[in-house]
Amino acid sequence: MAVSRPEGKRPYAKPIVLPERLDLLTGPVGGVVGLPRHLKWSGNPRYDLDAPGRIVDLYRTVINEAATLEDLYAYFNETVLMTLWRKMWLPSALRGAWDERFSRLRDLPEVAA
Repeated sequence: MAVSRPEGKRPYAKPIVLPERLDLLTGPVGGVVGLPRHLKWSGNPRYDLDAPGRIVDLYRTVINEAATLEDLYAYFNETVLMTLWRKMWLPSALRGAWDERFSRLRDLPEVAA
């Protein structure tokens, strides 16, 4: 499993799960998806991927809570991730780990506020 620890964090910091390659992210791009309890432990676990706000919520939830590569592979799609990457608020250590691993994400243009 590809995991990293945020720099400057204590050893008990939650590991960051990173896919080996972005093209392995072939998850759903539409419809309704239900997340398991280990990813969405409170609130509504169902996400309508055809609703712009809900798909961003799903990606943010999964990237923050993923414990295994399977979590990423089941719910993330490379094309959707590339579209949402600059629109999602993420903790800086998490975004930094993904940007460091995947220059394609790091090099995406900034989104105007």
